[in-house]
Amino acid sequence: AWFVKTETFVTGKPFPEIRPHLEAHKAWVANLRQQGATITSGYRVDADGRPGGGGLMLFRAASHAAAEQLCLQDPLVSSGCVEWAVNGWVAEVGD
Repeated sequence: AWFVKTETFVTGKPFPEIRPHLEAHKAWVANLRQQGATITSGYRVDADGRPGGGGLMLFRAASHAAAEQLCLQDPLVSSGCVEWAVNGWVAEVGD
């Protein structure tokens, strides 16, 4: 099944403190992809292309519980740098 994790950085945490966890998140996603996981991650931007809208990760997992467990392993989540939610996603049209 498909799942979507949305996230926003916690308020008041300076970006220099977040940066190492963001880099670890990118490496974590890359490692999962190398292991064959269907996963992609990125950040949202406004109409002018400026970041700040938070992040989004689209991935497959066997169940909602498995999706939550995967998200809890994300360095951005485990470090407390983001507020996050995970929801199932049902594709109506397309692949």
